[in-house]
Amino acid sequence: MHAVLTPIVLKAHGVRLEPLALAHVDGLIDASCDGALATLNFTSVPAANPADVRAYIEAALAGQHAGTMLPFAVLDAAGQVLGSTRYYDIDSSVPTLAIGYTWYRASVQRSHVNTTCKRLLLGHAFEALGMRTVYLHTSHANLRSQAAIERLGAHKDGVLRQHKRHKDGSLRDTVCYSIIDTEWPELRKRLDARLVAG
Repeated sequence: MHAVLTPIVLKAHGVRLEPLALAHVDGLIDASCDGALATLNFTSVPAANPADVRAYIEAALAGQHAGTMLPFAVLDAAGQVLGSTRYYDIDSSVPTLAIGYTWYRASVQRSHVNTTCKRLLLGHAFEALGMRTVYLHTSHANLRSQAAIERLGAHKDGVLRQHKRHKDGSLRDTVCYSIIDTEWPELRKRLDARLVAG
């Protein structure tokens, strides 16, 4: 069972999440070129050309229309596109969702951007949407992503072996994490303290 979530703008600490749209094509191309992110086998970053980025956005919007996704463009205070993220696997029967398809231009990685985005997305999921559980999944090969998720305080649930395929067709083990609603208040305090501390 799925319920279409209403697109919304979320912002804090100079980071803005706005509904992903075809107007973001050029910005996403520019962002993906910062660090040649599309060449990474284990990321969801589209190739840096108009056709592939348009197809990436259209697929995300199709998921939004079906009620299984809510995609965002990530921008800074000046309006520069930093990357993209989304809610996906939205299931209103529990209710649960996952946060993923997340990537940022290389120049803002390991900055406050990811922490801010996760704080905004988790806060909206638990406090506005009433989610019971939020999941985060990543490739076994993406050690940086695993470390970032673990720094958030998510619980490592396990590994789904040979679960999907990477861009090159190789098999991917999916490392699964979760945060439940009763854990959110304490985790929120930690994230807020980290962001205040800079």
